[in-house]
Amino acid sequence: MAQDSVGLPSDFQFWMRKLSVWDQASTLETQQDTCLHLPQFQEFLRQLYEALKEMDSNAIIERFPTIGQLLAKTCWNPFILAYVFLFADESQKILIWCLCCLIKKDPQNSGESKLNSWTRGLLSHILSTFRSDIKEVDLFTQVLGYAPTDYYPGLLKNMVLSLVSELRENHLNGFNTQRRMAPERVRSLSRVCVPLVTLPDFEPLVEALLTYHGHEPQEVLWPEFCDAVNEAFLLKKISLPMSAILCLWLRHLPSLENTMLHLFEKLISSERNFLKRIECFMKDSLLPAAACHPAIFRVVDEMFRYALLETDGALEVLATLQVFTRCFVEALEKENKQLKFAFKTYFPYASPSLVMVLLQHPQDIPQGLWHQALKHISEMLKEVVEDQTHGSYGGPFESWFLFVHFGGWADMAAEQLLTSEAEAEAPEALLWLLAFSCGPGAGRQQRAQTMVEVKAVLSCLMKLLRSPTLSARDLQAAAGEGGEGAPRPPACQQLIRRLLLNFLLWAPGGHAIAREVITLMAQTDAIMHEIIGFLDQTLYRWDRLCVEAPRSRKLAQELLAELRGQA
Repeated sequence: MAQDSVGLPSDFQFWMRKLSVWDQASTLETQQDTCLHLPQFQEFLRQLYEALKEMDSNAIIERFPTIGQLLAKTCWNPFILAYVFLFADESQKILIWCLCCLIKKDPQNSGESKLNSWTRGLLSHILSTFRSDIKEVDLFTQVLGYAPTDYYPGLLKNMVLSLVSELRENHLNGFNTQRRMAPERVRSLSRVCVPLVTLPDFEPLVEALLTYHGHEPQEVLWPEFCDAVNEAFLLKKISLPMSAILCLWLRHLPSLENTMLHLFEKLISSERNFLKRIECFMKDSLLPAAACHPAIFRVVDEMFRYALLETDGALEVLATLQVFTRCFVEALEKENKQLKFAFKTYFPYASPSLVMVLLQHPQDIPQGLWHQALKHISEMLKEVVEDQTHGSYGGPFESWFLFVHFGGWADMAAEQLLTSEAEAEAPEALLWLLAFSCGPGAGRQQRAQTMVEVKAVLSCLMKLLRSPTLSARDLQAAAGEGGEGAPRPPACQQLIRRLLLNFLLWAPGGHAIAREVITLMAQTDAIMHEIIGFLDQTLYRWDRLCVEAPRSRKLAQELLAELRGQA
């Protein structure tokens, strides 16, 4: 027989003849012939599925008009079913997948509806081999005068509900072993459901399996079942409650990891995203809500940590981490009026008092006290990072990683340096906070040098703020660009650009020269994307803080729209 799709029609006819012979005779010779050919038939089913999965149900019927007869003869042959379910796990899945290919999700006419009903009947029969024999049901319904198309959908529904009830009784009965479903049956059931997870009829059973809690020392669900459910969830092919998704991720770590990778791929592969859109992606993924469970949070947080390390603190990853943290905190507050878990459980390497300060909502603090709150955060971080008296809270990286979860504080510090009328020595704490936010790799000496550089630029900007005339060249000179001194480290340059952009948004004379200054600044695509990210983050943060700055907001919106059009 041919082994590729070109020879599939001839193979199809060969197996139709074989199945007809096996169906019509039950002699010892027929049974032996059946058993002899079962491995070859298994390979044929695999090739058939490879062809079917590329076609819709109409194309399948057109190419293989008698496929219904072939699958029906297969499903009703006791030797084939025994082989499939007892000895050939792969064939079991392929047989069910072949049937699933015939189901039309949105039948357009009575013929398609009848095909769906008939296919569900075969699925019911296959599942009955897992549970029990339904010959008695057939005899009973024949006596009552019902056709198979009348009762198979109801039978399938009742069978699913029966299994769901059994699984839930397992949970309620605890160690009452007489009424518990054996772990082997639970595992086998999850295996049978692998190709069925996207069918609406089976959603209650999928949910019951995910939320099943036995007392076995090892996981009983088939790993491929968890993979299939998670993939269906990511592709929006299944609708499950939050409790079921949480159970899935808690009992199958690869599913949680794949969900995070899927989120990263979605953010990277699509056009540059607004933070509001990232927030929609994040909430839609259910990750922030699931992260209210500390075990989920720790895995998600570790993956963000690795992503930051691998990308050298890429701004896109930082922004996504900050959006995740905001959504997580909101979900935590919504779920727990009284916290189930201490914050130490989520941030085990951080000072609990520092975590509580960073968790404050800036909008809950009077605007006149923002400077004081930022100074307090700076002092606490500096004590942990530089005084070396809190070794149990990890090194500088752990403190930086904690701080960038709540990156809005650094943005506020940059604004405060330009808009605050504090005393000359007061900004030192804010300068340290900005220098520390640049990255964990800088030591005390490098942070001190960054503070000197930023303070010099800030001094020039404050003088320009009081100047009656302002030009783009003045601002470029104030930033020290084009000078003959040693080049600044990239993190320091990025920090100064952030100050310049804040100056353009807040200074009365900055609006007139904003476009010219940005043109001078954006010498590379990377800097252009950095500026776009800054404007997007600023607008996102202002919305959350309800900042009333109509002129600055309008300028930021116009600049963001223009730069996105150029990028």
